[in-house]
Amino acid sequence: MTPEALKRVAAVLRTAHRVAVLTGAGISAESGLRTFRGGTGATAADLPADMQALWKEFDPMRLATPEAFDADPAMVSRWYDWRRLGCLAAEPNAGHRALARLERELASRSGQLTILTQNVDRLHQKAGSRVVVELHGTILEWRCTMSGRRTTPSPEPMPAYPMPSPFHPRGVLRPDVVWFGEMLPEAALKAAAEAVEACEVFMSIGTSAVVYPAAGYIAAAAARGAMTVEVNPEATPISSAVDVSIRAKAGEALPRLVAGAFDSSGLA
Repeated sequence: MTPEALKRVAAVLRTAHRVAVLTGAGISAESGLRTFRGGTGATAADLPADMQALWKEFDPMRLATPEAFDADPAMVSRWYDWRRLGCLAAEPNAGHRALARLERELASRSGQLTILTQNVDRLHQKAGSRVVVELHGTILEWRCTMSGRRTTPSPEPMPAYPMPSPFHPRGVLRPDVVWFGEMLPEAALKAAAEAVEACEVFMSIGTSAVVYPAAGYIAAAAARGAMTVEVNPEATPISSAVDVSIRAKAGEALPRLVAGAFDSSGLA
């Protein structure tokens, strides 16, 4: 994380009015939430032995597909409920809070920050961000398999797995997340496309952004002249394609970027 890179991005943020940010699992890992790939981090909820085994040998075909839910709704529901409790217990980190401040700073001059997140934990909203597009849904809401109606479960373990739907006698509740093989929400895709089209700065934070449609956002933003920025402690396939690649965790880089753009002292 070089001072020159931070200053370059901060200078553009200082005058920008439309900024789009894509966030991935990396920023949530800094709040202690585990990631599928690599299994890093821990949740604030207790980790039962059988859930620990599922993390160690994570197989999306067993846990994150409609077919997996149909085959064993009790196991899948229990696993997602355990993850839900971990998300509820987690707190936003300095990276989340810096993005919430960036949104407020832009709004103060009639600008807008749009966060496009691949995460399902709602830590951005917990930090104070208001314009958040949930590309993969959220684990904090569950929906009826028959009616499609959504509900927010209470912050305690569900009393049954699977949980009977309160909306339909033959329905059960499933997490309102996008499983492998499912389409991303149409409204989220539309909002993301509009944000990318309008942005002057596009930032990719804590994600390799190699899976579509997210993979296309950086190219689309760059094609229309936006500055493209990556914040990630490791090199990724997009590192050589962006204007500025900052090798740091979000919780380290984002507070410095926002302070450099909006504090009178700037970046030292």
